[in-house]
Amino acid sequence: MGTICAICTSAVRGVQKQPCETAWLEPDWGIRGDAHAGHWHRQVSLLPAEEIQAFNQKGAGVQPGAFGENLVVEGIGLRSLPVGTLLRCGGALLEITQIGKECHSHCAIYHKMGDCIMPREGVFARVLEGGPIAVGDAVAVEPRTAPFPFRAAVITLSDRCAAGERADRSGPAVAERLEKAGFAVVEQLLLADERDPLEQALCRLCDQRQLDLILTTGGTGFAPRDITPEATRAVADRDAPGIAEAIRAASLRITPRAMLSRAASVIRGKTLIVNLPGSPKACMESMDVFLDQLPHALELLRGTPQDCGR
Repeated sequence: MGTICAICTSAVRGVQKQPCETAWLEPDWGIRGDAHAGHWHRQVSLLPAEEIQAFNQKGAGVQPGAFGENLVVEGIGLRSLPVGTLLRCGGALLEITQIGKECHSHCAIYHKMGDCIMPREGVFARVLEGGPIAVGDAVAVEPRTAPFPFRAAVITLSDRCAAGERADRSGPAVAERLEKAGFAVVEQLLLADERDPLEQALCRLCDQRQLDLILTTGGTGFAPRDITPEATRAVADRDAPGIAEAIRAASLRITPRAMLSRAASVIRGKTLIVNLPGSPKACMESMDVFLDQLPHALELLRGTPQDCGR
């Protein structure tokens, strides 16, 4: 059980938010009148009061809203709660969607202190049930009444598609197949064949959004700019070679060129990352190989007890 210590809003982005005593949370939007509200996954931002206090002990002298946070909460250990946690805040219900954030440009606090706690301590949520909130309201974790769906992202790697010279057909086909299988596809990205942006995207999706599955398509062959396997292995905590090996084995029965695939399958944190070929047809053939086995694998990664015996 925690407590709301401060509520902060701003009418425009990029400025310090101002404290207020009460606010109204709109479903699938955020705080009424706040610039960061909208139909996206970071509708409400939260910071632990304890972290702000510790930061101020270093001489920061910041007030509520200085980091752009909406809610300052004490007593609940926000940073330790996984994505998908439900939080009852006053008369509203939030679902945590992201832990931490990327810092694209250093703020005034960083320039003053050489540090900023928002990128590592900030927690973001979307509003499931709207209602009033006020300073002093309780914040409590609410049990789920239904299983948390598997969440996935699809990343297409293609110089031509990223440049707008060709339509991406593989990424949407993979996403549609996942949705039909019951997955919630929360992000679809289209990137050029560049290693650094892919590594950054994989790390963000695994660490901050804590997804169950990431499927990439393209960039797995012999061409000089085919860097998907290298980027995938670079971010891995553990190898999961059986999936890539099974795809190659099955694909060899369709075309001998399958032996030229360098695709990888790995684990980062609790996220499974699998490289798929670049063509829509080959993507579907590859997904035929492993899609039925994913629920068991992903439950294991979540830590759900499973009986692996047959």
